[in-house]
Amino acid sequence: MTRESDLDIARNVIRIERDALEQLESGLDDTIQKAADLIMATDRHVIVAGVGKSGHIGQKMAASLASTGTPSFFLHPTEASHGDLGMIVPGSVVIAISYSGESRELVDLLRYCRGNQIPVIGMSRAPDSTLGRNCDVLLKMPTVAEACPNGLAPTSSTTMALALGDALTIVLMARRGFSREDFGFRHPGGKLGRSLQNAGDYVAGRADDLPSVRDTAAVDTVILTISEGRKGCAAVLDEAGKMVGMVTDGDLRRAMLAGKLSGDATSIMTPNPQTISPEERMSVVIKRLTEKRISNAFVVEDGRPIGIVDMKDLLAEGYV
Repeated sequence: MTRESDLDIARNVIRIERDALEQLESGLDDTIQKAADLIMATDRHVIVAGVGKSGHIGQKMAASLASTGTPSFFLHPTEASHGDLGMIVPGSVVIAISYSGESRELVDLLRYCRGNQIPVIGMSRAPDSTLGRNCDVLLKMPTVAEACPNGLAPTSSTTMALALGDALTIVLMARRGFSREDFGFRHPGGKLGRSLQNAGDYVAGRADDLPSVRDTAAVDTVILTISEGRKGCAAVLDEAGKMVGMVTDGDLRRAMLAGKLSGDATSIMTPNPQTISPEERMSVVIKRLTEKRISNAFVVEDGRPIGIVDMKDLLAEGYV
């Protein structure tokens, strides 16, 4: 087999799956609105179930729903038949995925839901299948060819299920008015979530002592504070503890060259330095510091520094 034929096969797979998605899109109707209505009407969890490759799609769908404002978890139908049906409480909504609609592992789950008035949203190509007959809303997928040369391995069908799950997720996001801030609140560990975090949250609970000196402090005290603080700067505070300036390594070098080492902190500080509001989003803070080529800046609330943002720390922590 030549490398050219490999490329032809790969392109054909993508072409077949693209055609399947186009059929899915053209066949969408108001059932997706009805599915969203069922989910929006409950304050319980949405439980997503599926077997095999549909189960993998279901796990992704449950994770997407949960991270975008719809409490959800995945339930394996086989485990459900061995006691985990108890995880489905009245008021829940179940999403069951099976392209054929005849996955035998779903039978106990569907029977349980029917007996307990738990609404089921089905995702299948077959309205007359076991799943199609026993769901309250059917998100119907078109019958398409799998991209597998044997017509067996789920490919086009799982791509459609994935896209349909994403479509329902985004419809629900829109209905809930789910914001970037909401998304960031649920994603604190990733780079995206960190960029959506605000500066106040970033500095909250950090154990580092803020490098700061009184405005009356001698220059040698300023030098010692900057050295011990390991941030390359120190905030200059007045008697009330409010920030009136900032001394950086650069300020110290300029003071040394000018022979200004006998005065106090105010004689060498930069007055009115760039500061950060606690409400500022970290993505905005990073952009500003980068554009202005600033290594660090203090987070200031009511005139008092409450933390420091240092570009070296941001790099080490994956913010940049």
